[in-house]
Amino acid sequence: MKSVNVRELADLYAKNPELELVDVRTPAEFGEVHVSYAKNVPLDQLNPREFLAARNGRSGQPVYVICRSGQRSAMAAERIRSAGFENVTNVEGGTSAAVQSGLPVVRGRKAMSLERQVRIAAGSLVVIGVLLGGTVHWAFYGLSAFVGAGLVFAGVTDTCAMGMMIAKMPWNQRKTCETAKK
Repeated sequence: MKSVNVRELADLYAKNPELELVDVRTPAEFGEVHVSYAKNVPLDQLNPREFLAARNGRSGQPVYVICRSGQRSAMAAERIRSAGFENVTNVEGGTSAAVQSGLPVVRGRKAMSLERQVRIAAGSLVVIGVLLGGTVHWAFYGLSAFVGAGLVFAGVTDTCAMGMMIAKMPWNQRKTCETAKK
């Protein structure tokens, strides 16, 4: 998989202001802070074939994909590549690295990261399972076991079903003027 760091991306943008940078975080995360020239296409809404078809004559131009740290953008880049488009590049370090490097970003209203929301939800479900297992019926321990197994699966496969589900929640669907149409 092709990748660039945020400094290389900035150099590429300086040479080509038409560079296409797609941010695959949730609209709420994007609204909090994003690279000034990024457009938002959330990972859970990314349909690579529709995205590529809607590029309006830019079919040969490269696509750069960014997220918070580089994990979701790597998944998005792989989806786009699997759809038959090879000229896609992951931005290593993501928006976090862009902010740390002092690159131009747009800041908006503070939002809770998707990763933090997943930790809160998973932890809450484990605690609820243990409490109900100890007070109501032992079978509720299964909830904690299920969540634990899901976390192990997420770590091994580098995917997170809970994260994808939470990304679709209303508080993560805040509309921004920069949000690209599907």
